[in-house]
Amino acid sequence: MEVLVVGAGAMGRWAGETLAAEFDVAFADRDWAVASAAADVVEGRAVALDTTETFDVVCLAVPISAVRDAVAAHAERAGRAMLDVTGVMADPVEAMREHLPDRERVSLHPLFAPENAPGNVAAVVDAAGPLTDAALDAIADADNHVFETDPAEHDSAMETVQAGAHTAVLAYALAAEDVREEFATPISSVLSDLVDTVTGGTPRVYREIQESFEGADAVAEAARRVADAEGDAFEQLYEEARQRQRKHADRTEDGRGDTE
Repeated sequence: MEVLVVGAGAMGRWAGETLAAEFDVAFADRDWAVASAAADVVEGRAVALDTTETFDVVCLAVPISAVRDAVAAHAERAGRAMLDVTGVMADPVEAMREHLPDRERVSLHPLFAPENAPGNVAAVVDAAGPLTDAALDAIADADNHVFETDPAEHDSAMETVQAGAHTAVLAYALAAEDVREEFATPISSVLSDLVDTVTGGTPRVYREIQESFEGADAVAEAARRVADAEGDAFEQLYEEARQRQRKHADRTEDGRGDTE
């Protein structure tokens, strides 16, 4: 069985290296040298982005904004199945249904940067089969936790855990004054570490997340509520935040209990 990974960037390389446990791997990328280097790591091969070959599986590791066009462009190369690891789910699932109605289809979102693997991987199993099962097994065997969701739940969650979280961290970085390290508190130290993590990434990737998911405005509105609150109003907001966090913690604990 052979999988073609379209896009040999960081996430494409993660996909290829992970799937290599079950598949022979080929890479295609706009940059031939990048595709060749990725292929060498898994003892695979590089192919032209416009190849006429057919593969058992095509895995798309392209930018969010390019995924619909990529599904259409590479559908004929996917002999039996298509996967994507783009980070959005409504668009690729809809496009795969349109262009690959009779083939296996799975949308995946590794919820981590490749250098932080393993981790949680969200999965929309839209049309299951032996090849997508093998791909999911390879991901799970690499110590990742694969959990099923649907496009609406996933994309809604990204408004909080990605767009909203990134907005909060970047806003803190933009607002923070340069102070001596001795003044750092446990909370400010954690925030500074988060700033390092976010700003150590690729701006284009974060831009696409912000443009794809809402969430920034909600964080900005909440920050304004905190900034404007005085006296009892501030304490009420503080208590509201505490209660929301407790509910979140309870839901998380209930979810873990269901899977054990």
